[in-house]
Amino acid sequence: MGRKCNDFGFGEWAAFCGPGFAAFGPRVRSGRSRQRFGRRGDLKYVILSLLDDRPMHGYEIIRRLEEDSGGIYSPSPGSVYPTLQMLEDQGSVISEQQEGKRVYRITDEGRALLGEHGDRVSDFTDRFSDFTDRFSTGGMGDLTRSFVRLAQISFERATRKAADPEALGKLQEILERATRDVEESWPGPGKRASSKG
Repeated sequence: MGRKCNDFGFGEWAAFCGPGFAAFGPRVRSGRSRQRFGRRGDLKYVILSLLDDRPMHGYEIIRRLEEDSGGIYSPSPGSVYPTLQMLEDQGSVISEQQEGKRVYRITDEGRALLGEHGDRVSDFTDRFSDFTDRFSTGGMGDLTRSFVRLAQISFERATRKAADPEALGKLQEILERATRDVEESWPGPGKRASSKG
């Protein structure tokens, strides 16, 4: 697949947000907005590029796309399997049952198609790279690490004090106060920042 999404320095943010933070294109979630990374039909070329590495069954393809993106996007079976069927109907891939799973293999026709449209895969990864660079360069890189550390230490302390309602209440109070401070310092559209502090 060329340069992989987990090479973009976005892994910590993905780990913090969790698997499926973004859905596979053509639009990817970013907060409340959705950003378009690829053109319609890009998924078939991305799948062909994965199968050009080695044969895989459908779930392996989904898992590989999740891993390569560091968990940023997760294609649904409802998009991957119909695409595989279409590629098979076109002769770009063939499949066979192996140990109860249907394994897909790229054909010479599929490699020729990938060769003709390899720029679609490169374009997709470049667009994805531009998006993730915003979260891994400059001040955002430091901020992302702070997000991750806050999530990790909060979870670790909460787990340790799971049987102590008072401690959990204090932790929740701290997190709620931090949330309010951020909201009041940088309010949403149409709201004015608090003048306190």
